[in-house]
Amino acid sequence: MLDIKLIRENPDKVKDAIASKGADPKLVDQFLKADSAWRELTQEIEALRSEQKKATRSTGSGQVEARDIEKGKKLKIEIQDREAAQRILAEKRDGILDGLPNIPFPDAPVGRDERENKVLREIGEKPEFPFEAKDYMALAEAHDLVDTKKAAEVSGSRFGYLKNEAVLMEFGLVELGMKFLVGKGFSPVVPPVMIRPEVYRGMGRLAGDQKEERYYFEKDDLYLVGSSEHTVGPLHLNDVIEEGKLPRHYVAFSTCFRREAGSYGKDTKGILRVHQFDKLEMFSFAKPAESEKEHQFLLSLQEELMQKLELPYRVVEICTGDMGWTDARQYDIETWMPGENKYRETHSCSNTTDFQARGINAKFRAGGKTEFLHMLNATVFAVGRTLIAIFENCQTKDGKIKIPKVLQPYVGKEIIG
Repeated sequence: MLDIKLIRENPDKVKDAIASKGADPKLVDQFLKADSAWRELTQEIEALRSEQKKATRSTGSGQVEARDIEKGKKLKIEIQDREAAQRILAEKRDGILDGLPNIPFPDAPVGRDERENKVLREIGEKPEFPFEAKDYMALAEAHDLVDTKKAAEVSGSRFGYLKNEAVLMEFGLVELGMKFLVGKGFSPVVPPVMIRPEVYRGMGRLAGDQKEERYYFEKDDLYLVGSSEHTVGPLHLNDVIEEGKLPRHYVAFSTCFRREAGSYGKDTKGILRVHQFDKLEMFSFAKPAESEKEHQFLLSLQEELMQKLELPYRVVEICTGDMGWTDARQYDIETWMPGENKYRETHSCSNTTDFQARGINAKFRAGGKTEFLHMLNATVFAVGRTLIAIFENCQTKDGKIKIPKVLQPYVGKEIIG
């Protein structure tokens, strides 16, 4: 959530910032109106409590006068009535606050959608095939690597079985990423894939249209996570970390679940946009003064791993209108997909500043004072999309798939086919 003090003191700045992300600036006025009423009622309650305390104060003889007891009872009822109204106002105010996205850094590219994202660099040679490139599903089906037809019979659309060498490559990617990042000082984690609503809300992942993406179990009052980030962040729920122990780095593996609401008819075939997928994710807790440096560090690790796979990619800075709800700055890595003759997003790398930390009350202590941490997350490998990129970039004229050298020890061969 946003800093309430920031909204109160700089409403116009907040209006402009959230408008650049596509949110309605009128929400700020609605929040301030509800907040003002809540603060006024809070002051009234405090005044009544002070009066109640005086009314029931003992006399010098240790007795309380009868008329003061009656007044105290009346004041108690008044306080209870106002507290009920205060709770209603607080819920309204907090509901509006939940509808305000994080504000971008002042120098983030301003734009309406992905067409205004900024390409920073392109790395690697795009393969030039002396033949017509096949798409990944044609290659996967030819070598019995992916089965979406049987998965549709079993689970419905947007599911797939990974099989044979594809499975070995998945666990090769996971082990490659884990070993690399543990060597960089990251702590490995396998987090829960279910999360309580109040914690999910604190992470900013039930706001806006995100709620439509989530799988919710009403009987258990639990959500399935859409990324390991969603439950790695709350690893420091209500914690205060000493300054000397920052930054804290984690690398987490989990299965992720998304409804893909609103994407019907878009990438419905194959395993690019599915309801269930596996992912390896980095997460960082940092001091505010160091979070931008930390962001670049996470991005550099993503690029180093991509270069190990020898896949052509580009780094894109995301504009305000295309940026994630919780993000103040976002980079994506887009990998070249010969089957489509274009780049597709395979990684994201986000600095959420103190937005998520406020929601889960994650702080650090420095010089005897506490303040909110900055929290950052970055994809290591979204397994399905990485496999797609490997299949298409590493195909041969006779329809075989060359396995990247770094993954060959995990698969036990150099080529599929």
